[in-house]
Amino acid sequence: MSPTVALTEPVRVLLVDDEDLVRYALRSICEAHEFITVVGEAADGEAAIAQAQRLQPDVVLMDIGMPVLDGVNAMVQIHQMRPQTKVLILTVYGNDEHLIGAIQHGAAGYLLKNTPPEDVGPIICATHKGYLQIGPTLGQKLCQQLKATASPKPLTQTIDITLGITPREREVLALIAEGANNREIAQILHIAEKTVKNHVSSLLSRVGVRDRTQLALWQTQVGA
Repeated sequence: MSPTVALTEPVRVLLVDDEDLVRYALRSICEAHEFITVVGEAADGEAAIAQAQRLQPDVVLMDIGMPVLDGVNAMVQIHQMRPQTKVLILTVYGNDEHLIGAIQHGAAGYLLKNTPPEDVGPIICATHKGYLQIGPTLGQKLCQQLKATASPKPLTQTIDITLGITPREREVLALIAEGANNREIAQILHIAEKTVKNHVSSLLSRVGVRDRTQLALWQTQVGA
């Protein structure tokens, strides 16, 4: 269940899937919500990149397996071009091997194609607000995969965890892993939002990852 998210204006969504029927169904579901606006569609990764540049969506629903250019590579290019756009991966299977790479490359989460229609709107809005959308099954698989691929030395150093992380930064880290954004963290910890941003920047530097998604996965892996 995604958290309830208050919005001041509709979320601009780009739908990307090589199946016309899937795009039609997603558009119908999205347009049933007044807080979501579908700004465009694309049937392959290259078209998605062009549409993202032209339409500047808030959220892209991106299928993984597509012709011309797959969803993960398209997502990477969209992030380079427009970092503020969140990419939510579309997939049939929750254990798709490509999902690991997608999350590691900055995906905001995943949306199974058998997700109940009434859940799609809240998931999109939560993604737009910065909540990481990872189901419990995939979360476990991610942790197992990360542990399996990590070399012994870096993993030992990570779990040893000093890394200079302060108790306050650990509180911030735990809230990031729960999907809280900077404003929510500031309210929960009773500190300024600017202070939260400084803590996040410090954590990214100390842990050696590039974004909040990878920071959350790191925290889940090591139990910091």
